[in-house]
Amino acid sequence: MNYLIEVEVKAKIKDFESIKSKLKKINALKTKEEYQRDVYFNSPIKDFAKSDEALRIRKISNKNENKTFITYKGPKIDSSSKTREEIEIAIDESNQISQLFENLGFKKGKTVVKNREFYQLNEYIITLDDVKGLGPYMEIEVELMDNNDYKLALDEIFKIFKKLGIEDGFERKSYLELLEIESNHLSIK
Repeated sequence: MNYLIEVEVKAKIKDFESIKSKLKKINALKTKEEYQRDVYFNSPIKDFAKSDEALRIRKISNKNENKTFITYKGPKIDSSSKTREEIEIAIDESNQISQLFENLGFKKGKTVVKNREFYQLNEYIITLDDVKGLGPYMEIEVELMDNNDYKLALDEIFKIFKKLGIEDGFERKSYLELLEIESNHLSIK
């Protein structure tokens, strides 16, 4: 059975402007900008934080359109990236789906809000993410139909980061996890 594997690496960056000029130098082309609002849900059967899974409803807005998706992300499959199975379905009625999830016992969790710029470099998608409450991050990803070649793709992603002058600051946690950590730090102070 074939399924989609999202090979993804994320890094905290200092600023967007220096990265944008480096993206231009390696011929990465800006493709679009969008606002994303992700509402996460936790299962009544198992704790997604413990099983390393995610279920969300993502609303996307840009100057041309508005779209909504349900996304399931499986557990990460290695120790150096965020590579995992992903299933995404376009939907029309996010409020009704949210209510359906809640009626089935799913608990609504945190919301992650970000402005995202997309760049394309061959088959790789590079995003610059301004995440509310976290600041600037960059992700590089590619989608594969199975996980047979994910290690080659992962090597290429790290080569792209190196070309952009990024050799540390890599983060395996999701934005949701990082916001939870940030929230806990603030409540301790």
